[in-house]
Amino acid sequence: MKTSLKITSYAGQAQAWPQSGRHIMAQFDDDSIVVYQAYRPAIARFAVEHQRFGGEFSFSRMSWIKPNFLWMMFRSGWASKEGQEHILAVRVKRTFFDEILEASVASSFAASRFDAHEKWQEAVSQSDVRLQWDPDHDPQGACLERRAVQLGLRGDTLHRYGQSELISIEDITPLVIEQRENLKNGFQALQTPCEEIYRPHSTSAALAVGIDL
Repeated sequence: MKTSLKITSYAGQAQAWPQSGRHIMAQFDDDSIVVYQAYRPAIARFAVEHQRFGGEFSFSRMSWIKPNFLWMMFRSGWASKEGQEHILAVRVKRTFFDEILEASVASSFAASRFDAHEKWQEAVSQSDVRLQWDPDHDPQGACLERRAVQLGLRGDTLHRYGQSELISIEDITPLVIEQRENLKNGFQALQTPCEEIYRPHSTSAALAVGIDL
């Protein structure tokens, strides 16, 4: 399948990835970064046709983005779960992504950097971005020691993400289905998007999400 994403052997690149720690694994260049979302057909079709979100997409609820392809595959069951049949690769401006990171607040007090519950609650109320670190997973869904990030967007940040700060939206469902079939024979034939450790340009963004440098 033709795609704008850079694709390579999963087995080859997995050897170079960190085995533990908090790392943002992503495909990116100097100006942009790719994040993934899964939606039902109507939302995906509108997004691709208009190159923005709208139609049945809700701007009134939190929407989660994932820069890690395999975390999206775990969450969506390789595009097999109801309501997650279409996988979108959304390329956004790198400056905007770093802004999201800098504004993020952990989704729970226990995972936050605050020393008082009240301070965390106040930060949550003032931020449009939720931060969550979850166990990463291999292509077959096995839990790994490495952590993967997902970011929940709401309010003005979600509107900007869905309307003005994105560069392109691509439906990569055919690629996902193709590789889902390859996975039946193990990892050797599996091709996945090229991903490396992403390091924000902003030191404050890196500190806000607590990535391992």
